[in-house]
Amino acid sequence: MTARIENPAGLLPDAVKAVNFLYKAAHSAGVEPVVLELVHLRASQINGCGPCVDAGARSMRKNGETDERLYAVAVWRETPYFTDAERAALALAEYATRLADQPDAVPDHIWDAAAEHFDEKQLAAIVLWIATTNFFNRINVTTRQPAPQNWG
Repeated sequence: MTARIENPAGLLPDAVKAVNFLYKAAHSAGVEPVVLELVHLRASQINGCGPCVDAGARSMRKNGETDERLYAVAVWRETPYFTDAERAALALAEYATRLADQPDAVPDHIWDAAAEHFDEKQLAAIVLWIATTNFFNRINVTTRQPAPQNWG
């Protein structure tokens, strides 16, 4: 696959600053990093973002994630590998990514399940990270950014 243009973040350097602020905000609210990595990977899978799926899975593996869990993210409901908190975050990521799929985009039962495991600040961080992931996914998919081929 060949990119249509250079990644827009590279073409507009001020965008990188904004993204860095979003990253810091989402990662400073006390949410376990693995939860943020899981929601990033799941949203990226749904959106078909090759670079984000590739980078997300590699980051998770580098941070000690097991192959079983990595392979099972797309089918997390059917596996025993995830905690209740992770499951609630994954469900929230799916609904917040697929906003147009149903009239009540993020139903109360999905939100309430997440709220059982995360406080308001943590929920804000998870929602911000899901939105940031969707932002990256849309840029990468629209401009056909390929997954890196030079991973060692």
